[in-house]
Amino acid sequence: MTAALAATALVFSLGTSTSFAAATTNQSVSQGVGSAVLNNAQYFGDADPNSQVTVDFVFKVQHQDQLAQYITDTTTPGSKNFRNYLTPSQFQQKYGASNGAINQLQKYLNGYGITDIKVYPDNLIVTVTGTVAQLNKALYVEIQRAEYKGKTFHASKSDPKLPMDVAQNLLCVLGLTNYSNLTSQAVKESGDLTSSPQANSATPTGNTPLDLAKHYNVNPLYEAGATGAGQTIGIVTLADFNPSDAYSFWDQLGIKYKPNRVNRILVDGGSQLGAAYGSDETDLDVQQSGGLAPQANVNVYVAPNTDTGFVDAYAKAINDNQAQSISASWGESETIIQAAVNSNYETPAYPYVFNELYMQAAAQGQATFAASGDSGAYAAERDLGTFDLSTLNPSDSPYITAAGGTTLPGYTRTLNGVTSLSGDNERAWGYDYYFPILAQLGYVFPDGHYFEGGGGGFSKFFATPDYQLSVKGVNTFSAVNLFTSSSDFTSVTKNDNPNVVTGGTGTGRNMPDLSMDADPHTGYGVYMNLPDATGWATYGGTSFVAPQLAGLSALINSSVGQRVGFWNPQIYRFAQQSDSPFTPLNDTGTTNDNGYYTGTAGTIYNQATGLGIPDVAALAKKFAGK
Repeated sequence: MTAALAATALVFSLGTSTSFAAATTNQSVSQGVGSAVLNNAQYFGDADPNSQVTVDFVFKVQHQDQLAQYITDTTTPGSKNFRNYLTPSQFQQKYGASNGAINQLQKYLNGYGITDIKVYPDNLIVTVTGTVAQLNKALYVEIQRAEYKGKTFHASKSDPKLPMDVAQNLLCVLGLTNYSNLTSQAVKESGDLTSSPQANSATPTGNTPLDLAKHYNVNPLYEAGATGAGQTIGIVTLADFNPSDAYSFWDQLGIKYKPNRVNRILVDGGSQLGAAYGSDETDLDVQQSGGLAPQANVNVYVAPNTDTGFVDAYAKAINDNQAQSISASWGESETIIQAAVNSNYETPAYPYVFNELYMQAAAQGQATFAASGDSGAYAAERDLGTFDLSTLNPSDSPYITAAGGTTLPGYTRTLNGVTSLSGDNERAWGYDYYFPILAQLGYVFPDGHYFEGGGGGFSKFFATPDYQLSVKGVNTFSAVNLFTSSSDFTSVTKNDNPNVVTGGTGTGRNMPDLSMDADPHTGYGVYMNLPDATGWATYGGTSFVAPQLAGLSALINSSVGQRVGFWNPQIYRFAQQSDSPFTPLNDTGTTNDNGYYTGTAGTIYNQATGLGIPDVAALAKKFAGK
């Protein structure tokens, strides 16, 4: 590829390119969830033929290499297209599906009585609602009720089929199966074995946006008059919330904010669960991002926890083009997606749907941020329960900024005469320093607490992007052998005397991109008003870092006076300059690891923390060209 961001080259071929139905006029289209789920689910009857199902038809980006080059140009000073961003309409004309292709799909679906069709302005996502009976006939599927690993959902065991001239333009169809493993990347502070921390403190707990501003040198921006005014932050979430919680949070901290700034936008009907289910994630996203940019608006896109819900929330936020920065803190491991690979090793198209949308956002000058995960180098431990080195989707896309996690220095806890210390320096968030307390609390290895840490490693889906290739530390690493996994990764043992192995090499998109405090033991306060409790609790997780970066991006935009756009190509360039605004966390050993990856002396990049921690005021100057 000639584009400077030729990072979308697929490591595996997409199933849409070679899979054909027996009928010569029809072609199978990937539905994003593969045989590992569909073949092992228990089916118990047809879905109600009159029930409504929402499905996304995802079209392929056109001229993808040209789009990649355009994104590079928007982030390169001196280019004629530097910060010359597209509107959604301009994006559609250059890179979206043709109106003819969209009309072709609409006409076909109309023939089966399906008329509830929404086309997003980018001509990439077409959201369709029809009855089970209509979709069964139109797509040659049989939607059934199913159960897998305790989750009940509807599913089509076979991939949909469409006329070849329609199918050839599609990346995948989502929604025929609404099985989802998307989880929040928020972690409560470990207390004792009988209960997790609840919202039961009447006064603020943990760190606040004010503490972050001091620690990462944000205050010079405030002193210069930057407030986030004129900016909008977008939060993509799969859990509902009460906007009043955010106002209470800011009021109690004395943060002066723009009134009526939080806009709750329901996508596909909003979350299927009430505000008491997962609202802590949405609460913290809004509270943290809005606390750092107090005069910015906050648009919260609330969608169901399904494939279509997550995609449509992003599609709405990006096509609205109101938010200059967008954050999400939900994800699933690449391993659980890879477990859905079908028998001829075709990769489900699901990860590439998000990649297309992030490319659109970058072309429009929207900075996107996502949590890199809270299971250290072992993202799959949290959802699939395996112990292979793995990273999180959708933060694995090279067109989003993956937010990593650190532990602040000075945390100490003693229990039954055993002391755990976080260390004298800010380090990668990894829980090996806390193992003695976990044992005292009675957590039996391999309880998931042992694997908590900032997500990082190498993507198996996306190639190393060009902006990473020249950076010292990318595709090489040092590692701490804390654990030994079985050959099938289903079991693991803990090494009592771990050592450091140097000289490792890897390939693929390196994650994360940068990091800030995410350890719940040096974490942040969240204010919640729930049916069973009202007050403050202390949380951590890279769920905090992603919205914090979105808030800081809004603040930097207001300081610079324009959208600074997609961060990654720019921050990797800044990090290689003599006056880098980042402090690399490249200490080697068990005092700076995320459960596996650790630093290497003299490097700029570390797979546990990315480029390191930012000096935000210095970063803003770099974005301003100073």
